Amino acid sequence: MIALNFYSPMFADQLKRGRKTATIRLGDKSAKYRKGEVVLVTVGFQHAPREKIFEAVIDAVEVKRVNELSPRDVEHDNPEFRRLEETVHFLEQIYGRSVTHEDTVTVVRFSQVYEPPSEISERLRPEAPSQN
Repeated sequence: MIALNFYSPMFADQLKRGRKTATIRLGDKSAKYRKGEVVLVTVGFQHAPREKIFEAVIDAVEVKRVNELSPRDVEHDNPEFRRLEETVHFLEQIYGRSVTHEDTVTVVRFSQVYEPPSEISERLRPEAPSQN
């Protein structure tokens, strides 16, 4: 299984709450991520322990130029951002280089895969009917 890793710990909460449902990666990543693929969403730095957040299905992979990013792309990547320039600045910080409006990016949209609670967990829930 391939990992979809996020370096910034600030994303862990956004991911867990379902507020972050996409990532914008610099360059053409269409060969790495494919629609329908199951990935392990993690948070952590390279060569360090990473936190497993959840498994997800890739819903879409779109390659486009930075200036073609929609407000929806920006918001799904980081719900705190409203403007394209905020995303550009963030990409520059992550990749350590200047990012122009002509640069190629890949928007990867994903949906969390939920695991149903086990039978034991269901029985322990206060609102669950008792099995006598």
